[in-house]
Amino acid sequence: MANNIQLPRGTYDVLPEQSAKWQEVEQKINELCRLYQYKEIRTPIFEHTELFQRGVGDTTDIVQKEMYTFQDRGDRSLTLRPEGTASVVRAYVENKLFGLPDQPVKLSYMGPMFRYERPQAGRTRQFVQFGVEAIGSKDPAIDAEVISLAMEVYRSVGLKQLRLVINSLGDTESRISHKEALIKHFEPRIDEFCGDCQSRLTKNPLRILDCKVDRNHELMATAPSLADYLNDESRVYFDGVKSYLEALGIDYVVDPNLVRGLDYYNHTAFEIMSDAEGFGAITTLCGGGRYNGLVEDLGGPESPGIGFAMSIERLLLALEMEGVEIGQASDLEVYVVAMDESTKNKAFTVVRDLRMNGISADMDFNGRKVKAQMKSADRKKSAYVIVIGETELESGKVALKSMATGEQQELEFEELAQAILENR
Repeated sequence: MANNIQLPRGTYDVLPEQSAKWQEVEQKINELCRLYQYKEIRTPIFEHTELFQRGVGDTTDIVQKEMYTFQDRGDRSLTLRPEGTASVVRAYVENKLFGLPDQPVKLSYMGPMFRYERPQAGRTRQFVQFGVEAIGSKDPAIDAEVISLAMEVYRSVGLKQLRLVINSLGDTESRISHKEALIKHFEPRIDEFCGDCQSRLTKNPLRILDCKVDRNHELMATAPSLADYLNDESRVYFDGVKSYLEALGIDYVVDPNLVRGLDYYNHTAFEIMSDAEGFGAITTLCGGGRYNGLVEDLGGPESPGIGFAMSIERLLLALEMEGVEIGQASDLEVYVVAMDESTKNKAFTVVRDLRMNGISADMDFNGRKVKAQMKSADRKKSAYVIVIGETELESGKVALKSMATGEQQELEFEELAQAILENR
């Protein structure tokens, strides 16, 4: 006997009893995007590999270690998207959205991403990411709006134990000055660090501060802080972001060591953490920041942008850790019982007519006896039951029975839908 085929490592099935949670989260996200006026964009699941090499950055773990890359039959190198921003910015440039009269262009996306990494709670190789991008404005108010939308997503589903951490990565001038200081700091003892840090020293030394292997090395604690290298323009910008967050009543913590894992970030960077007990070592729910320069890197005109991305799986894990229940499956409203094969045709059309009136209805499709059908209605937690036999066919009337109270209401078939809708 052949072995059963199982799903690939790092993936999962969302079963019907779980999908109701997903649907509720997605509905809340869609409604918030409508209120904030972020319009949905859908990009391909795979792109040319070069997009992520240029857009995400050659020195990132994503590009170096985690991408699912393959050659297609035309010998082109393609990659399953590991994140959403590069694809959205590519679409923004390719479709000349920078030419629209209303800027910034506010976009949202939701869909599967793929990274080859060690599977663990809330972190899988295929995962669903929701994100937004606001492209075409360098107003600190749009930074605060993007952050507030991310916070509102978590609040809307009932999460309370949240912590917003922000930092400024500075403009290009500030980052060059800080980069030189970091190289000078780490270079004499770089051979004590992991291979990744050694390769990052001259390319992107800021990423050394984000290293999980050498996080406890003594040089980490004494590394030059980016905050000390921010020029006046960067400080003023960051102060503006903080003042808008304060105006919205959003609490935050400034962490000068916060660096995002993607090369394209500058100025505002932020993460939203879960403080829920039992969440594990990796508490980040959402991360984002400003990426002035990314549009130009991908062939477009100067168009500053900011965005965030959040894992829906990690959101659901945070709900579980806080004990928040969402997505209760909608119960069945009417179960239609056919006494025998001769009345099944009528039961079938009644079910269809109820559904056409917006009423959830179901029936038996296994030829079971009336008693078994009634048990099925009970298991499905149906609000009402209708039993159709020869008497009902002849009289044109049927009893609508409430499963909660046992009360019955005799109605003509044509009156069923209206009576159920009135009793909701």
